[in-house]
Amino acid sequence: MELRHLQHFVAVAEDQHFTRAAERLLVSQSGLSASIRALERELRAPLFVRTTRRVTLTEAGRALLVEAERILAQVRSAHEAVAAVQGVLRGTLTLGTEQCIAGVHVARLLAAFRGRHPDVEIRLRQAGSGALAEEVTAGRLDLAFAYRTQADSDQPRSLSLTSEPMTVLCHPSHRLAASGAVLTPQDLAGEVFVDFHPDWGPRRTTDAALTAAGIRRTVALEVNDVHTLLDLVDESLGIAVVPRHFRHKRPSLTALSLKGTGEAAYETVALLPPERATSPAARALVALLGTEGLAAPPEWSEAS
Repeated sequence: MELRHLQHFVAVAEDQHFTRAAERLLVSQSGLSASIRALERELRAPLFVRTTRRVTLTEAGRALLVEAERILAQVRSAHEAVAAVQGVLRGTLTLGTEQCIAGVHVARLLAAFRGRHPDVEIRLRQAGSGALAEEVTAGRLDLAFAYRTQADSDQPRSLSLTSEPMTVLCHPSHRLAASGAVLTPQDLAGEVFVDFHPDWGPRRTTDAALTAAGIRRTVALEVNDVHTLLDLVDESLGIAVVPRHFRHKRPSLTALSLKGTGEAAYETVALLPPERATSPAARALVALLGTEGLAAPPEWSEAS
């Protein structure tokens, strides 16, 4: 099995199209097709279901994709490790992050990294924490900035960045705002909630906290970006339970402390592969985390 066969296979799996994959790889379509056929002969299994418009993975193809991505990531790491020993950092840094991450100024961090290592190509992907953890484990990301809850014991190796309590945001005319009291989960029973998709860290933290307190809720308005969530709360369409630093993004909303959630807290971490699989570029980025000005203060968060 040749590495180029795996590279060709992954490209077709990503693009779901032979012509687009061939253009991206700068190879002929006939050569790409021959490479895939050779791989299928060697494995004695079809890897794709081909139609006139697209190709999809077979069960064997899905199984191979996981291993192929891991192998190619290890090969890249090997090349980068040798270059690092020679005093030059090259290759690619593939970073994942969730929106409005706390504890690190992502844009400033990447700018500082590029200034020190201009020969490294930076790739950035934004997604939910659950998906980011899976991609770090699979070797598709070098590292990720994500959220961690108590239930995430199966996450990759992590470096804690910051931790903060959850806060209730509501419109100033809401009955909870009028009370001005410190809230408990029981005070939220029966409320209409605005929240993120279940894969997002704040949603997972809130779900864990309210479930532990015995509060059942229905998320009526589910969004995938911070500003839409704040807009909905601002129009009195529901309340939101969010990390405390979110309150600075919309000062017109009322922020109320939430107590009685036990161990549930919002924790930001850097997710990393095992030590031996961590790329030199990822190590260099982590080394910059402690640099003055690159850690975001508690009241600041990344803009979406």
